[in-house]
Amino acid sequence: MSSNGSTAAATWSQVELARHPDRPYALDYVHAIFGSFFELHGDRLYGDDHAIIGGPAAFEGRTVMVIAQQKGRTTAERAMRNFGMANPEGYRKGMRLIKQAEKFQFPVIALVDTSGAFPGAGAEERGIAWAIAENLVAFAQARIPIVTLVLGEGGSGGALGIGVGDRLLMMEHSIYSVAMPEACASILWRDIGRKMEAAEALKLTAPDLQKLGLVDEVVPEPPGGAQTDYGQAADAAAAALRRHLGELDGIEVERLLEERYRRYRSIGAIA
Repeated sequence: MSSNGSTAAATWSQVELARHPDRPYALDYVHAIFGSFFELHGDRLYGDDHAIIGGPAAFEGRTVMVIAQQKGRTTAERAMRNFGMANPEGYRKGMRLIKQAEKFQFPVIALVDTSGAFPGAGAEERGIAWAIAENLVAFAQARIPIVTLVLGEGGSGGALGIGVGDRLLMMEHSIYSVAMPEACASILWRDIGRKMEAAEALKLTAPDLQKLGLVDEVVPEPPGGAQTDYGQAADAAAAALRRHLGELDGIEVERLLEERYRRYRSIGAIA
């Protein structure tokens, strides 16, 4: 196998690890890291999307607002949570939660884990692009600290819908990309068989994104991946969240917003 082929294969192994069915999901981290989590439901407009969960919780002696994407462990739960792919009402629930957090001055911890937003006709009819776009604005302008942690998959606008913040952390074997490799290969080459090549080109692994300056910290996982030891993975995640929230606590709100603005304006800038 060529060196390029070896690199592509190594990248694809990371994609498969990020999607491992036994990998801990958002609720596993929530129950391990936070106390007194009180889940809130509904978008106050259409319904309750189970792919996005959230509510206030206790963390390090303070109240935070948790907003997370939840996949599903069993067949029934996967169907109920739509495999972690949110509809518009899920993103509108996220909007409701970010506004509540801002009102009560709770910092936000967002846990990202989705292959993308749901692409169904109903989602389009109910304005999923609009819902995600409104969330981008709301998260960008929220006058509270926001720390984002990618747990497994961070796919496209589906991830960005709750992923804008002041710090971006990624679990060691997670991925984050403008599109999932299969979609990229299908769009660019009309050949899903080139998914490994697409994965390598996308630079979607945590170490790649840290080198590109998009990720603030790669959170270490136990040997073999987070699925081998949920407790160790959660402890590492909690330590990283504690550290970055602590750094953001001392920043005056106007400076926080300015730094957040500059962070996203600088992405892709040529030095």
